Amino acid sequence: GSPAMPEIPVTAAATFCATLVDEWIRCGITDAVVAPGSRSTPLALALAADERIRVHVHHDERSAAFVALGLGTATGRPAPVLTTSGTATVELHPAVVEAHHGRVPFIACTADRPAELLHVGAPQTVDQTKLYGDVVRWFADLGVPDLAARDSWRSVAARAVAEATGSPSGPVQLNLPFRDPLVGRPDQLPPGRDDGDPWHRRLDQPGTLAPDVVEEIAARLVGRRGVVVAGGAGRGRGLDPDAVHGLARALGWPVLADPRSGCRVPGDTTVSHADLVLRHATFAEQHRPDVVVQLGEPPASKVQGQWTASTRPDLIVVDPDGAWFDPDRRARLIVAADPDEACRRLAEAVHSTGVATDAAWLEGWISADRAASSAVTDTLATHDEPTEPAVARDLVAALPDGATLVVSSSMPIRDVEWFAGARSGLRVLSNRGANGIDGVVSTAVGVALSGVPTALFIGDVALLHDTNGLLGLAQRDVDLTIVLVDNDGGGIFSFLPQADQLPYERFELLFGTPHGVDVPLLAQAHGISTATVVRQADLGPSVRRSHAAGGVRLLVVNTRREANVGIHDELNTAVGAALGR
Repeated sequence: GSPAMPEIPVTAAATFCATLVDEWIRCGITDAVVAPGSRSTPLALALAADERIRVHVHHDERSAAFVALGLGTATGRPAPVLTTSGTATVELHPAVVEAHHGRVPFIACTADRPAELLHVGAPQTVDQTKLYGDVVRWFADLGVPDLAARDSWRSVAARAVAEATGSPSGPVQLNLPFRDPLVGRPDQLPPGRDDGDPWHRRLDQPGTLAPDVVEEIAARLVGRRGVVVAGGAGRGRGLDPDAVHGLARALGWPVLADPRSGCRVPGDTTVSHADLVLRHATFAEQHRPDVVVQLGEPPASKVQGQWTASTRPDLIVVDPDGAWFDPDRRARLIVAADPDEACRRLAEAVHSTGVATDAAWLEGWISADRAASSAVTDTLATHDEPTEPAVARDLVAALPDGATLVVSSSMPIRDVEWFAGARSGLRVLSNRGANGIDGVVSTAVGVALSGVPTALFIGDVALLHDTNGLLGLAQRDVDLTIVLVDNDGGGIFSFLPQADQLPYERFELLFGTPHGVDVPLLAQAHGISTATVVRQADLGPSVRRSHAAGGVRLLVVNTRREANVGIHDELNTAVGAALGR
């Protein structure tokens, strides 16, 4: 008799590839093109195993790519084209370039060798990272399939389609490294959306939102409990608070307002202390949203991000550029539209449905925010010496209307986000594109050179990173008040597990990094007048005097890193007690 077929193992690669195919079908994909090869086996098998997708095989990768291009041109849907590794992937390039210039949806699936076979002369191995340069709309390489990342697989598949069919349509490259064994069986797939929808959909509305899009989004909002998360909208621009809070009032939802959003204004829908109230487990559990509308960039708060991820709401991201702000890979809709206009149009649509709002939902948020605000004020009032949360809170309150506050990454942006109260008339900017602490002084100088009265809130390590930003500053015609929190090292690291897990000397060497620089002396060397704030009560008046005088001035506030962790704990405990009451 014929020899028995060997048992085919269940593999992560087979499960990953079957998930890609299933999600692509949910996204409307009907066809795929495969060029024969070995390294691409896991995805080739997954495509051939699913009867809902038509598989077209072509011997020549260059021709296969143009077949996929023809299918994409005719249907408006990408037909993924799959090749093995090496020069096979290079053969797709002409069709990728045509898809870019012709704005044709196209997904290049380039199988690859695993990382350990790169740069050692292994056969059929070339560097396939961003192989097609900047003509692709999106590039992704997740590494060798790993079950630890299975919750990201549907997101990658759906995003590839969303990016390829966005505005303008074009090519996407998924680079797919596979390890032996290449033949395998899929295990149970990670679950998709209950309603059979794609994991992500992208709606590009660069002009006015189409009426059917407004209607579709509004239908997902009315009669449900939700929150509006208002963030920065890119190019340093905030949102229109009237438009954002108008939508919130129409829905009976709170606005969790990032300071950069321009929406942290006094009002009956404003939540300024979302991070603090969501640290209270009972409150966070009782206020699980059905929907989150995120406008622009997400806040810095890890607590708020984890709460959103764990409650698994319908997440709708609206950004002027359709930027993909979805680190937890949960967004159901990514909408490229002007957030202000979207809020106004959605508010009209919500009003017209006449659906009643849930008054208790909004009141729960607002009363918690008020309780948190009072607890913070009362707790900080018991400290005569300066504290970092109090510096953030008092600085935001003290600046005059029309001023711009530039906030450094690391602890300053978090302290402003967590502890500053609501106010209008202040613009808040921060380099949160890559969240780095380099170039912050120079960024603030550039803002001040635009002609607006400016304050910079910065830590000592960030200032030392960019002391050259002080060059010539005293002679520039600018109004700039620099508020420096100097705790002689990296304060944010004291909040990380490393602070408890490492011996003190090792932690200080690698993370605390005390530098011992006399920063006021450094500023004086640059001809900048400095003053030290010794009592917290003096900070607000010092800031107001500095702005009234104009020119450049450095206000130094000395704090201790260990004490700062204690103050944060004290504030969180006080807020928890207030919410418990």
